[in-house]
Amino acid sequence: MTENKRNKPELNYYILFENYTHGLALEKLLKGEGIPARIAPTPRSIQGELSCGMSLLIKEENIDAVRECLERHKPKYHSIVEMECQINPNRNVFC
Repeated sequence: MTENKRNKPELNYYILFENYTHGLALEKLLKGEGIPARIAPTPRSIQGELSCGMSLLIKEENIDAVRECLERHKPKYHSIVEMECQINPNRNVFC
């Protein structure tokens, strides 16, 4: 778990999809709008029945821009799930 400047856990947002086609289309749309998004495996704890296993990982500082883009363009997606950051920045650091 990483923590931000306010000593609060950093949040990540996962956009879940019913299929890969919808995920890739939204990634292309977000990139075209200049909004950072990263393709990531969906964490098992939030995958659910309808998720295809692929998600878009959105950082906390970009979620408002993503929500505005979703509202404007109405792309297909299943849900947006907020989670504490599970990425360990010290992973594979040996020195």
